[in-house]
This record gives sequence, C-alpha cells and structure tokens, in this order.
Amino acid sequence: MLELWELYRKTPKWAKLAARTKSDYEEYSIKLLEVMGAVPASVIRPTDIARYLRVERANAPVRGNREIALLSNLMSVAIERGDIDANPCKQVKRNSERARTEAPDPADLRALLTWLESGTPARRILALMAEFAALAGSRRIEFLDIQIPQLDVGNGVIRLMRAKQHGGSKRQETISMGPAMRDLAERMLRLPRPDTSLHVFVNQKGNPVKEAGFTTGWQRAMTEALDLNIISRRFTFHDLRAYYTTQHKERYGALPELHADATTTARVYDRSKVAKRRSLG
Repeated sequence: MLELWELYRKTPKWAKLAARTKSDYEEYSIKLLEVMGAVPASVIRPTDIARYLRVERANAPVRGNREIALLSNLMSVAIERGDIDANPCKQVKRNSERARTEAPDPADLRALLTWLESGTPARRILALMAEFAALAGSRRIEFLDIQIPQLDVGNGVIRLMRAKQHGGSKRQETISMGPAMRDLAERMLRLPRPDTSLHVFVNQKGNPVKEAGFTTGWQRAMTEALDLNIISRRFTFHDLRAYYTTQHKERYGALPELHADATTTARVYDRSKVAKRRSLG
C-alpha cells in the first residue's frame, strides 16, 4: 500500500485536490500505512477492511471511515494498474456517524473571541477568522487566502469564491455587509502586513497564514480555552458555519443560501432546538 500511496500522489486526481484535502489525506495515511503499508493490494479482502473499521479504529470510528475512504482511492490506483479487479472497500459498510447537533453557544463564542483578542498576534488573527466565519458562514478554505480587494467596504460587500461546487465549476458569492461585518472588515484591513502583500491574514513573518499553521493554532487555543473555563464545551471551527446558519434562521426566519440544495443546508447546518411556525390567523 505504501507504493500505491506514493503513486496516488503523482496522479492528476491528486493534483486537482484542494490543499486542505491533501493535508487531510496526509494525516489519514499515517495510521492507515502503519497497519497496511506493507500489505499488497491483492491480498486485502473485505473482511480486512471490516476489521480495520470495527477493531483497529473502534475508538475512532469517524476517523476510520476517512482512512478507508483514502484506502479506496489507493485501491482504484491498484485497479488501474491491473493489480486487482474489484475494490474491496466498496463492499464494506462504513461505521455509523452521528451528525453534530450543537452549534456554538453565543455566550461561549463571545467569550472565546474576547479571550483570543487579548492574546498574541497569532491569537488575534484566530479571533478575526472565527468572527468572520460566524458572521459570513463561509468555509475556511473560502477565506483563508482572502485578499484586500475582496473586502469592498466602500460598496459594503465581500466577494468570495464558493468551494465544493459540483463538476469543479466556480461560483462567486457576494456577501452584503451589516454593521457588525463592516466593523470586522475594517479591523481586518487594519492588520499589519508588508506593503507588497494583498493578503488579509498574514503571520508574524508577513507571509500568508497557511492551513497547517491555522490548524495547530486553533487546536491549541481550544484546548487552553477549555482548561481555563473560557468556554463550556469544545467546538470545531467548522461548527461556526452551523452557528451562522442557526442564527440566520433565528434572526431572519429563513435558512441562508449555502448550498444549491436547501435540504443539505437544513440537514447539515441547522441546529435549531425549537421549531417555529405561524398559525393561519
């Protein structure tokens, strides 16, 4: 499998993956190759896949699913090389995944932002990113590399490219600024950066913030915030997208347009605890 992993990273399919996806796959490969790295694809059976999911990853069932998804991609490479005729990963049911049901509590989010803003320059960058995600509902991949011209304060809009479009198509998003977002945008534009840089989020060396650096910083900040009782429970950065969706519905009475299919937004991101509706009269 180690050879297939090396070959997979040289394929056109790998080249088309987003940087975040590549980073995720690099992480997933660690445990997968530890267990199966020396095993030829031709001897791996569905029962081996099932054992990996139910035994090797019994304490991390969701992570196990992601690792087997990567293994399935490697098996596709093996099929194309003529090593195997069928993909054993497709014959095994994945571990059950329980959908996340909680959005960050507004009080927790305010406390976290205040605490981050009082910290190091890197922590203040995290605070601005988290506030942006909470107010705009955008995925991190959509704004990590945001540049100054995209924050059009004069016209009161933010222009982003939506990620995860079917068929690899591009779609621009225009987000109208309310008072809170306008204030945030102005603070983002005031961040120190080299004169030659158009990137909004830069590190202390003046370079654009990268995914790996962000991830490390966020995980450390969340762990510390919990230890100091700044927040009552841990939440992921992606949960801020659910926060935006839930608050948007509460405030405006409708879900925001995050997906082409509104049912996806409702199923994945709406974490309202109370259903509201009006009577006929």
